[in-house]
Amino acid sequence: MTARAASLPHSRRSPVVGTVTRGTTNPNRLRRMDRWIAATHGTALRRTDHPVAVDLGYGAAPWTAVELLHRLRTVAPRARVVGVEIEPARVAAARPYEREGLAFRHGGFEVPLPGRPTLIRAANVLRQYDEAEVAAVWQRLCARLAPAEPARGSRGGLLVEGTCDEIGRRHVWVALGPEGPRTVTFATRLGSLERPSDLAERLPKALIHRNVPGEPVHAFLRDFDRAWAAAAPYASYGARQRWIRTVRDLTADWPVTDGPARWRQGEVTVRWEALAPRG
Repeated sequence: MTARAASLPHSRRSPVVGTVTRGTTNPNRLRRMDRWIAATHGTALRRTDHPVAVDLGYGAAPWTAVELLHRLRTVAPRARVVGVEIEPARVAAARPYEREGLAFRHGGFEVPLPGRPTLIRAANVLRQYDEAEVAAVWQRLCARLAPAEPARGSRGGLLVEGTCDEIGRRHVWVALGPEGPRTVTFATRLGSLERPSDLAERLPKALIHRNVPGEPVHAFLRDFDRAWAAAAPYASYGARQRWIRTVRDLTADWPVTDGPARWRQGEVTVRWEALAPRG
């Protein structure tokens, strides 16, 4: 372990919270989520004196943690990444990859770090849990985030929790702050998309069972498909132009929080309150 990695000591012993997941992972799988984090949270990372990001449940190989460090450092050169895994053998296998700014720890949802991280990324972790367990996990992880500091213009740390396919073409995630959920982002490789509702199979655990009539996320995906169909004439200019026109039309009825710069990346972000499950 390098001296810099060693500067992130183990916290006091506490019970490991969570269960072992399948651990499947692939290089570059989380690129869409990482790029969104860098674009939307980069300023907050730069303003933090010692920004620490956690790759929670990185899996059987450390690729996602290595890639997260590289992408964050393009916008926040002082950023450090700690990979946290509940399976000790996976931590042991990752340790040879430790270097300046990158360390690995055994743990779970308790996030065994001495301080509060600026970012926690939990991708493809809660998919194997029950929907009823999500709220408690979110609450526990949000409580570990760096607190808001209004005087410094900080809204606090960021938790990004979501699901993607095996090679990262389709991804949906929820962004949460210390106060709770903020937004939902849909991201896709546009060339692979037949219709926006194809993303339904990658909804995070909090929403995937709510894609039924009467629930907001179902209505959103229905309207998304209708806007996509109406924008079919733009397909002659390419899938990106069709997507941009589709999202622009969606803004008439849904609280989209981003703009064309993100839409061009095959993304759209909507306020959580608009899609939150009923009841």
